[in-house]
Amino acid sequence: MGLGIFDLSGKVAIVSGAASGMGRATAIALAEHGAKLLLIDLNEEGLKQTQSMIAAAGPRPTIQICDTSDLAMIGKLFAKLDLEMGRIDFLANIAGEGILAKPENITQEQLLTVFQNLVFGRFAMCQEAGRRMLAQGNGSIVNIGSLASNTALGRGHIAYSMAMGAVVQMTRELSTEWARRGVRVNAILPAQVMNPSLEKRIAADPSMEQKWLSGIPRGRLGNPKDIQGLMVLLASDASSWITGTLIPMDGGNLAMNAGGTIGT
Repeated sequence: MGLGIFDLSGKVAIVSGAASGMGRATAIALAEHGAKLLLIDLNEEGLKQTQSMIAAAGPRPTIQICDTSDLAMIGKLFAKLDLEMGRIDFLANIAGEGILAKPENITQEQLLTVFQNLVFGRFAMCQEAGRRMLAQGNGSIVNIGSLASNTALGRGHIAYSMAMGAVVQMTRELSTEWARRGVRVNAILPAQVMNPSLEKRIAADPSMEQKWLSGIPRGRLGNPKDIQGLMVLLASDASSWITGTLIPMDGGNLAMNAGGTIGT
């Protein structure tokens, strides 16, 4: 049986943050469904590992070292895309890091760094991809947000949450501006998904994992592979009438009231 409406053959996709975690999982899933890939990250070793994993089962993806907070590097990335691939059909806008600091202590420099990483760089990626998609009359963009965009986390997440709120509004505005011209823009809002950063936080404070789990009815933290189905759906023609949507990927976290009790 073929892939049907989930077939990505002939589509070109950029995946940022492809060296690990949700970026790597996204790249693998898109490749399995036939997409031609340009994978980017700052972690060259991890990027090459992702490339080798995909090449073992199919065509070898193109990789490029790129800091998605650096607007000049983003410009060069899309020049490479134009030269080597000639189009873009899907952007998985995943890369970006936050800084933890208490609201009373965070500096302007730290705040600017977080916004450069998570807002300005991501907007530049959307803008470059969007221009090309608008010219060809179709395309899909997915921004990775967070539940922190509309619920408070505390624990020094002030800059991260502010930036994620901006990512959500960016997604809504772009989807409204571009929908009539064939370009869809959606966001996935994960809760805690295991990655190297999360593993370090759990190692430093083992009680943190149980605190997170107390708010997740599904009973486990997220796995990077949990994003694969959503990404394939949003990259494919199966989601042609879905735009401006914010999709929680959270094991039921957002649905549960803070005073709720998980069923047994």
